[in-house]
Amino acid sequence: MGLVTTLCGIGVGPGDPELITLKGWRRLQQARVIAFPAGRQGRRGIAEEIISPYKEPQQIYLPLEFPYVLDEDVLEQAWQKAAEEVYAYLAQGSDVVFVSEGDVSFYSTFSYLAAAVQSFDPHIAIEVIPGICSPLAAAASVGVPLTLGSDRLAILPAMYHVEDLTQVWVWADVVVLMKVRSVYGHVWHWLKEQNLLEQAAVVSWATTPQQQIYTPLTDYPELTLPYFSLLIVWKRRPILQNFLGA
Repeated sequence: MGLVTTLCGIGVGPGDPELITLKGWRRLQQARVIAFPAGRQGRRGIAEEIISPYKEPQQIYLPLEFPYVLDEDVLEQAWQKAAEEVYAYLAQGSDVVFVSEGDVSFYSTFSYLAAAVQSFDPHIAIEVIPGICSPLAAAASVGVPLTLGSDRLAILPAMYHVEDLTQVWVWADVVVLMKVRSVYGHVWHWLKEQNLLEQAAVVSWATTPQQQIYTPLTDYPELTLPYFSLLIVWKRRPILQNFLGA
């Protein structure tokens, strides 16, 4: 067997470049090839923007196209094409670092990319360096602990329905709704019915210069939100009020 190369996934946090872990930063400094999701319309993607202060002149930057669609066939083709581009460097003996905003194990494209790369060569080593995911960053930005004591946490990804929220709320003490933009109106009315508007917060672009925090949601029946927005709702009203200074 020849030289074993490594595909390393690094979670670089939600946006603030200073939130990269020391291990992730060190691995970035050592990398010859750094791959990341390509931006849109000529702009840098989030991951590329986060790591741009740390770029070294000799490093190769490799943008990979990942479409924002739900069609599994289209996504499969994109993962396969990206894996081919990454594998071209791995096959030459160069390790490749893939950076992703947030954490690479938390709804990240890296998992699909790593699986596709290993389908070419199962001997490719996979290394994972965790990062700060957006729910943790959002709670910190609001100034509220995400969970306390025996709190049960539920995280719903995109494409959930209000019915899903109702079912989860039976047992969860804290619920995070990812990518809330498309369903915000329905969720707001559900929160109103449950008398939870004062115990919820929406955070967009957490930890970045564009960060916006909306709370309590009684004041925001309508919001035009960016793609990277999430909503957190807590059952523990006193905890939320204490931290918000209410």
